[in-house]
Amino acid sequence: MSGKEITVVFFRQNHVREDWKVDLDSLETSRFFEDLAGELLRFGVVLKRSWNDAFTIDVNSYADLLNAVRISSPADGFASVCVGHVIGKSTDLNLLDDISKAVTRIAFAPETIPPEDHNRKVCHNCGCGC
Repeated sequence: MSGKEITVVFFRQNHVREDWKVDLDSLETSRFFEDLAGELLRFGVVLKRSWNDAFTIDVNSYADLLNAVRISSPADGFASVCVGHVIGKSTDLNLLDDISKAVTRIAFAPETIPPEDHNRKVCHNCGCGC
C-alpha cells in the first residue's frame, strides 16, 4: 500500500437550506484533516484535500452535502466518487465523521465499495454515476 494517494475534493456548494452548512475552512476542519492525514501516513497513505469550484451542488439535504464531497484514489480506480456512494446512508449526519469513514474504507478496503453502476439511490443527478 506504500505510496497510495487519496484526495478529498470539495465541490462548490449552493446552500438552499442553511442547516446543512459546514464550515470547511474552520480550525476544527483543518485539525481533523491534519489528524486523519497523520494516521493514514503511518500506513503509507498520503491524504490531500482540495476544492473544485467548476462544479456546484445545490445542498438541500444531507445527502446533497455528501454528494458535494468527492474522493479520488487513482491506485484503487476511483477518479471521483462521492462520500455517499462509499458509506451509503449516514448514521449520525456528521460530515467529518462520514468523510473519515469513507477515506478509511477507500484506504484499507476499496474492494468493499460497489461499482459506480451499482443500482443505488444516493446521489441527486450530479453526474457522478452512483
